[in-house]
Amino acid sequence: MAATLTEDLIQIYDALFAAFGHQHWWPAKTPFETMVGAILTQNVSWTNAAQAIANLEDAGMLDPHLLAAADAADIAPLIVPSRYYNQKAERIREFSRVYVREFRADPAAMAAMETGELRERLLALRGFGKETTDTILLYVCEKPVFVVDAYTRRIFSRYGFLPEGASYDLTQRLFAENLEPDAELFNDYHAQIVRLGNTICKRSPLCDRCPIREVHGTLRCAVGRG
Repeated sequence: MAATLTEDLIQIYDALFAAFGHQHWWPAKTPFETMVGAILTQNVSWTNAAQAIANLEDAGMLDPHLLAAADAADIAPLIVPSRYYNQKAERIREFSRVYVREFRADPAAMAAMETGELRERLLALRGFGKETTDTILLYVCEKPVFVVDAYTRRIFSRYGFLPEGASYDLTQRLFAENLEPDAELFNDYHAQIVRLGNTICKRSPLCDRCPIREVHGTLRCAVGRG
């Protein structure tokens, strides 16, 4: 591993942790809620996804067996806050059917599958992209797979670690090839990135509030340079 880049990534994480504390992410009561949340949060804020989850829970529908057996038309009205609710209703039902049929609705059975094989199985599901799949691998199955989102690309391209418009795979390799495969670290590192990107490192960044504008006097964000 490239020692300097490894040290840089760890220093950035440490600075984020010092500023924000442990993020205790993913916010869910059960593994299945995390899985549904990963689908519902596609192309929408977590606030909207959380409201959709609350609606499912209030209706007594946050259960893999019930969702697997339900009509998509009955799921859709409950998840309207998540946007694209008709598509997401189909995705939730299809995933629930696979989860019940192939994994007995048991997160441990899912986690027991080899990481690459499980990733390919989930990616084969309609509407499951790499971010949704990797979220389930990391936050439910505790696989050491780094989750990438738009915030990750934005922050680390501004640091100069990635080109603008970097692909998912290139961004993921930055972390996978320079950090030890540690699910706990990957879990909180991604959560710290989400916190920073959502509150400070926005499209129009609030650089004067950024805890990683400069780290240890050597790491400096290009956007924050005056």
